[in-house]
Amino acid sequence: MKYNKIATAFCAAALGLLSLTSCEGGDLFSIDSPDWLSSKADSIAAEKAANQGGEEEIEGLEEDVYTIGATDYSTGWWAQFTKYYQIPEGGKWVAQFNLNINPAATNTYKNFAMIICNDEDRGAANYTEYGAIRYDYQPSGNSEWGDHIDRSLATSDLEFQTDTDTGVDKLGGKVTLTVDRSEGGLLVTMTNGTVTKTYTQKTPLVNLNADQSNTNIRCFLVPEGSYISFIGSTIEPIGGFTSKEDKQPLSMTLNGVPKKVLQGATLEEAFANVTATIQFEQEVSATVKYEDLTFQAVPDMMSLGKKTLIAAYAKTYKGEGAAAPVIGTAEFEVVDKMYTTLGATDNSTGWWGAHSENIKVAPNETYVSSFTNYTSGANNWNNFVVVLCREDNTEFAVVRADNFGWGEGYENNPNLWLSGGQADWGAWLAAMDGAKVTVAVTNNGDGSADVLATMEGNDGNVYTQEYKGINIDPEDFYFRYTVDGCHLEFDNVLGEEDNSSGWWSAHSTMLNVPVGKTVSTRIRNYTSGDNNWNNFVVVLTREDNTEYAVVRADNFGWGDSYGACTPIGTQGDWATWLAAMDEALVTVSVTNNGGSVDIKCVMLGNDGNTYTQDYIGISPTDGDDVFFRFTVDGCHMVFE
Repeated sequence: MKYNKIATAFCAAALGLLSLTSCEGGDLFSIDSPDWLSSKADSIAAEKAANQGGEEEIEGLEEDVYTIGATDYSTGWWAQFTKYYQIPEGGKWVAQFNLNINPAATNTYKNFAMIICNDEDRGAANYTEYGAIRYDYQPSGNSEWGDHIDRSLATSDLEFQTDTDTGVDKLGGKVTLTVDRSEGGLLVTMTNGTVTKTYTQKTPLVNLNADQSNTNIRCFLVPEGSYISFIGSTIEPIGGFTSKEDKQPLSMTLNGVPKKVLQGATLEEAFANVTATIQFEQEVSATVKYEDLTFQAVPDMMSLGKKTLIAAYAKTYKGEGAAAPVIGTAEFEVVDKMYTTLGATDNSTGWWGAHSENIKVAPNETYVSSFTNYTSGANNWNNFVVVLCREDNTEFAVVRADNFGWGEGYENNPNLWLSGGQADWGAWLAAMDGAKVTVAVTNNGDGSADVLATMEGNDGNVYTQEYKGINIDPEDFYFRYTVDGCHLEFDNVLGEEDNSSGWWSAHSTMLNVPVGKTVSTRIRNYTSGDNNWNNFVVVLTREDNTEYAVVRADNFGWGDSYGACTPIGTQGDWATWLAAMDEALVTVSVTNNGGSVDIKCVMLGNDGNTYTQDYIGISPTDGDDVFFRFTVDGCHMVFE
């Protein structure tokens, strides 16, 4: 359907006046027409132009009617996207949409940005961006960016000096966006009739497609703190046009369902932050909040154990009653404590009755884990046990908390060195019920391994147990925990469990990284989900807390030694990654190369996908003085 309202209205008016059968051709208002008819035609045209705000008819504009961004203006950066619009070499794309600006917005960037990329989907292996052009214009800010965008080529008749200047409201209304490649370069125009921004590049774009015979580019829009109601496009988007007719829901995907819910929580308390992505007809989707959904927990919310959450949505795209509701499900668990526990909490689990998963320790790596130890108190050995093994569980050694062990790598080993026999075993055993324990397992890379346990007892005293020189295969080395008349809770929590802890408000203890070594630890990351940065943060310092660098989970950092590093993230779609980071299992490894440090993060999301974030070559650093710790920002973490 051609979006040609002006011509249609003009024809209709003329037909009504003259009862003609057609308004096609060039003779209707020729020089031979009576003066009154010419005057009437001019009047009709002038009235129509006034009603339309004087806007020009866009040839070839097709209906493409859908909304991107939450209508309460809550959509954050890189959270929602329009369709892809593919523009060939020599081609031109024109789009129209209503840009809805939050009346309470105080930042100039709360509008939209157009992203120009190669002919790939976001998250694809070969996806590459030319850059972004945002509607606001701030020469000293970041209103345009990207390796292939020259900011000097952008102009606007509304200029902001800072991102807190007033005037962002002037960007709202019906926007006409033009991306023109017809002259060989790139001409971008954004205008709502009040504010016009242009980007004029006369040189051809570099071809970023893996297939150099493909000269297409793609464009898509990203709102931030605003929402976009699309009207039409001259190019059919990937996935097709969307008509303005109402659409029935077809399916639902639940987002942000917590894996564990504390016993006694109501449905609203437990799932208030859950959203659902509704897929409608014509490949249109929308994200709806808890309030728009109906929930039920099967079989109930009160008893402990695995449960099924059932959600229903019964509205059309326009909010009318749907012909049939759509259903979404997710699994969760009702628990009495929000911790990971190994062994029965009454300490009844017998020897070898429960095991954690195997954790790999690479050559020259130290893996640090923390937990609370609870004991029956019957015997010294009724405490945590560390099993050193191969991937196939063939054992090198088994070592206990009480200065005792066995195995091929332990017995008859002239290089084995032990320390930690406690002076008063009775006092130690009593102090181990509720003791905070940190265990460091080191693969020395030379065929030996060390285990160091630091135990802060319930009496306030610190006890240590160390095993050095256990024989292992450095290329096939793992460890795990088991129990014997005890249980372990991996409950060392940093930050408030409701994710209310603000930036820099909580810090973990520091871990030392010796020269030539890697120190790794694992956390369970929980996020408020508000922003990409509301996740774990690693602070790289000297022992006196002088900072080398601060790095985040979302490919961003700073500090005196940060500029030399190469940040590499594989998060792909940021909204998908952010949703997956709630209860993500994260392994952070810090390597001291002597004069530089590498930080590598492996994040197993709640969606089952693995994401990585590396910072390679943080420098300069003092190899003899490298430490790191964690801090929070709208998140919390449990050390495992």
